[in-house]
Order: sequence, then C-alpha cells, then structure tokens
Amino acid sequence: MDRTFSLIAALAGLLGVGFGAFGAHWLRSRLSPDMLAVFETGVRYQMYHALALLAVALAVGRLGDALLLKLAGWSFVVGIIVFSGSLYTLALTGRTALGAITPMGGLAFLLGWACLVLMGLL
Repeated sequence: MDRTFSLIAALAGLLGVGFGAFGAHWLRSRLSPDMLAVFETGVRYQMYHALALLAVALAVGRLGDALLLKLAGWSFVVGIIVFSGSLYTLALTGRTALGAITPMGGLAFLLGWACLVLMGLL
C-alpha cells in the first residue's frame, strides 16, 4: 500500500505543478480573476494533499497497513479528485452547478485528517 500511495502522491504532485504552471501562464489571460482564483485554490489543495498522501505512504511503510492509514490515504485521493477536480472544471467551464460537489471533496479531506488524528491517539 505504501508504494501505491507514493505513486499516487507523486502523480498528484506532478500534475499539481503542471496545473499551477498552466494556470499561471496560459489561463491568466483567459480567465476572470475570480475563476483564476478558483483554479489556483484547486491547485493549492491538490499540492497540500499530495504531500499529506506522501506522509501517509511513509507512515504505512513504517507502521504497516493500519486501517486508519489506508482510510486516510484513500480519503485524500478522493478529496483531490472531487475537490480539486470540481474546482478545475468549474474554472474552465464556468458551470457553477459543479460547485455543489466541491464540499464532498472537502469532507473527504476532513475524513483523511480525522483518521490521522485518531491514528495519533491510538
């Protein structure tokens, strides 16, 4: 599981840097400042959680496949896809209905962090 999370974390980081550059260089002149800020929020949270996922991978490698660690890792993966993905899509298409699913990705992030808190308490 540590290799899986490491791979996904590295891919999320790679894509986050790429999306950040895409936003800074190509989208800056094509999106409104508000939509560019939405896109940048997606990039920022993707990068935060790519690093969090990397930390989970390291913890799994050290502590083993604890259920809370696996749940935290998969929650971060779902959060990146749903939260950041919905913000990217919203910024690029302007479809505001997508904003309704963004909080579900935020809840996935919160679940991942809550699992790490519980892991630290056990």
